[in-house]
Amino acid sequence: MTTDTTTPAAPTPGAAPTTPVLEATGVTMRFGGLTAVDNVALTVNSGEIVGLIGPNGAGKTTFFNCLTGLYIPTEGTVSYKGTVLPHRSHLVTQAGIARTFQNIRLFPNMTVLENVLVGRHTRTKEGLFSALIRGPRFKKAERESEARAMELLEFTGLAAKRDHLARNLPYGEQRKLEIARALASDPGLLLLDEPTAGMNPQETMATQELVFAVRDQGIAVLVIEHDMRFIFNLCDRVAVLVQGKKLVEGTPSVVQSDERVVAAYLGTPYEDAPGAEEAAEVAAAEAHAGHTPTTAADTPPADTDTPGTGTTGTTDGAGTKGEEQA
Repeated sequence: MTTDTTTPAAPTPGAAPTTPVLEATGVTMRFGGLTAVDNVALTVNSGEIVGLIGPNGAGKTTFFNCLTGLYIPTEGTVSYKGTVLPHRSHLVTQAGIARTFQNIRLFPNMTVLENVLVGRHTRTKEGLFSALIRGPRFKKAERESEARAMELLEFTGLAAKRDHLARNLPYGEQRKLEIARALASDPGLLLLDEPTAGMNPQETMATQELVFAVRDQGIAVLVIEHDMRFIFNLCDRVAVLVQGKKLVEGTPSVVQSDERVVAAYLGTPYEDAPGAEEAAEVAAAEAHAGHTPTTAADTPPADTDTPGTGTTGTTDGAGTKGEEQA
């Protein structure tokens, strides 16, 4: 059985007490006979940056999808600020959780500004009728949304490209635009799924500074990433998923030094690893098979010479035995 080791970060003297923003309890996601996420519990507190790491196929993005309403967990609950979240993604966004995706999902034929404005839809109260009439109240809401969108473009360094099509932005700036669009919903928790994938070191450093700036605005962050240097420099706490189970959780220094984490990434079995019992049975069976005594019935006939006769006990292609030696 896998043991969860959780080491909470030491409180900063004089710091305000942290309160849970996200509480996931016993989250399990099954697809038929496959258990992609197995009884995972995770808490993210206000003002925290928490990392979620693990080998490919560990269930990280599936867990994100359970948190944000894209998947309905088979078991478990997800709460935001003490309220259990509905299993609808737009309602999760409205509650205060926003996310980006592993693969960029911008509207490529819309401008940078328009992409950010899309993220404001959960914070505007104007409906279809108001949009058709375009009265004073609608125009006021539109101006307020555009002003907020421009603030976010300034924040992410994209204000000068407000009228550019999203598809024409460099890769790193497209990632920034996704973050700006997520922030447009005024979330209390931001989920980032591999925000530095495919980036060069300079872009990665810029993303790290941007995430710190998001945290400084009072927004908690939960981030999936494979870049270990990025994660360990960025996060207050790190949780590790292996085969859908939470293996260990703690400060970056604790996680880095845990031999189970190293083994999971290198593919080396460790004690009580998921599937370790089955692997041990297979290894024992193979060892037993390799040391099974050989019986006479299992021994194939060998080619031997008959002493003192000058003939061999072999059969040639014509089936003649006892061929005379020259």
